[in-house]
Amino acid sequence: MTRVLVIEDEKDIQQVLAYNLRKAGYEVHATTRGLEGLRLAREKRPDLVLLDLMLPDIDGTEVCRMLREDDATKEIAVLILTARGEEIDRVVGFEIGADDYVVKPFSVRELLLRIRAVLRRGPPETDKGDEGDESEVEFGVLRISASAHRVWVEGKEAQLTPLEFRLLLTLHRRRDRVQSREKLLDDVWGIEADITTRTVDTHVKRLREKIGFAGGYIETVRGVGYRFVRTPEDRET
Repeated sequence: MTRVLVIEDEKDIQQVLAYNLRKAGYEVHATTRGLEGLRLAREKRPDLVLLDLMLPDIDGTEVCRMLREDDATKEIAVLILTARGEEIDRVVGFEIGADDYVVKPFSVRELLLRIRAVLRRGPPETDKGDEGDESEVEFGVLRISASAHRVWVEGKEAQLTPLEFRLLLTLHRRRDRVQSREKLLDDVWGIEADITTRTVDTHVKRLREKIGFAGGYIETVRGVGYRFVRTPEDRET
């Protein structure tokens, strides 16, 4: 059974979430505190964490960062659920490694749809380029392991969030083909995300920074989107 951990300090919202999640067939664990949530995440290994940002003991952004930094929990999907609806808050949520972001008040039906969308995400299934079904490829200074969700640049591992990894893998598998911001939102986030296309630019910028020299493989196509170069030699100097 798919397990969901709810970290929400408002008891009435927590109860509504737990009831509807159980009704939808999920195993549910819940807490009102961030540190307890971290303990439960390590102990129960849920498939997804529903995380409020405004918690009584520790900010939800710190909880998300700690989940992503811990080898035992870094692969757990995180869906932020919060009253903070400004774009900057959404961008920060995605930058720290959240998989999706839902603003209160929310529709339970929409939330369940987003949960299902997050849980079914995996590496892109189409447009695999020259690699076919290979799980690990080398491209210039870049080495990507799709099965392990790990990336190395010049032999040194780059620490990417799940969304950054998916973005890199999608661009690489569709190299030499321009990907619009809207297309990337649909394919990388997995749903029609309620965020502006500037979020894509923010993620590409951070991805380039994290992969260093290999960031040059990702070209900006002004007014359209992004394109991964055809061969490493296209960016060698």
